[in-house]
Parts: sequence; C-alpha cells; structure tokens
Amino acid sequence: MVRAFDDRLGERGVSTPRSKLLAEVARMQPVRLADLAREVGISQGTASTLVEALVRDGLVARGVDDNDRRAIRLTTTAAGEEQARSWLRDYVVVAGEVFGCLSSEEQSQLIRLLDRIAESLNPPA
Repeated sequence: MVRAFDDRLGERGVSTPRSKLLAEVARMQPVRLADLAREVGISQGTASTLVEALVRDGLVARGVDDNDRRAIRLTTTAAGEEQARSWLRDYVVVAGEVFGCLSSEEQSQLIRLLDRIAESLNPPA
C-alpha cells in the first residue's frame, strides 16, 4: 500500500523523502539538522544529503543559530514554502485516490485504528 501511494506521488513528481523533509522544515523552522533527522526518522547523514539537494534547488536555506554560532538552522525559502504547499496538495489528491474506495465511516475507523497502533508503538513518557 505504501509503495502504491509513493508510486502515485512519483507520477506527480513528488519524491517522498524530499517532500517529507521539506514539509518538516516548513513546520519546525528554524530547525537544526539533528532535530529534523530525528523527527523524520532518518540518519543525520541521509538528512544531510537530502537537505543539500533542497538547498541546491533553492527550497531550503541554511542560517546561523543566534544562540550558538557553530550551529546551523534550516528554514524554507519562499520557493520552498510554495513547493511544500504544492506537494501537500498532491498528497491530498493521492490520498483521496487511494482511500476513496472506503466510506467516510470506514476512513474514520481506519484513522482510529492507525492512531491506536501508533500510540502503542510510541507510548507517552
């Protein structure tokens, strides 16, 4: 199911790892690379490679942390904000295609069940 979802996003030009990273930068900004990697669930090395591509594409900017001049903070550029919104719209369309076979009640039940599974995997501290 995940592969089918990712394939449909790919047809729309959305790279799942890059889009997820960009969405998290937009949500968490300004954010340190280590915090971003932890939030997305990938290694710092992988996050660094993906961020480098986003910087090259003009979607993410690096800046100095005001509290620690050695630390780098990541933010989205105006183009990055627009791209994140565009990718989010694509996610919504694809989710509608993938889950459209379920009734509203079935979708609600699926969400409740997935939330329950997620909570059991990550119990509150």
